[in-house]
Amino acid sequence: MRRLPVLRITSKTLLPAILLFALYVQFHGDFGPGGGFQAGVIFASGFILYALLFGVANARRAAPPGLIRITLALGVLLYAGVGVAGILFGGHYLNYSVLAHEPTHGQHLGIMLIEFGVGMTVASAMITIFLIFAGQNTGTTEE
Repeated sequence: MRRLPVLRITSKTLLPAILLFALYVQFHGDFGPGGGFQAGVIFASGFILYALLFGVANARRAAPPGLIRITLALGVLLYAGVGVAGILFGGHYLNYSVLAHEPTHGQHLGIMLIEFGVGMTVASAMITIFLIFAGQNTGTTEE
């Protein structure tokens, strides 16, 4: 890929827009189409594009596997933590209405946190799967 400067420059220019669109999909998910799963996949695809064009080694430096494991665990813990918070505030598991002073605000906060946890988990899982497959020795030396 090093001999394709147009592709590298174009993707380098578009990569921030891809990641910004992932954030838009993440935070627009409670009002319309989108949400955590879609945003996580878009974010991971931006990372995978970077890895394909600039090398897996550079991608591993940008997001070390330890950091990806932490975000994977934090996403699951955030999802579960919102459910437990519902119980602690006197509701049922994943009952968002008890999370704020008004049930509507609690539901909005709860779904936003749940979707953020899902997005973190999905993005981290997709990146992990890619890096595992990319780390397998295929006999080629191009990165």
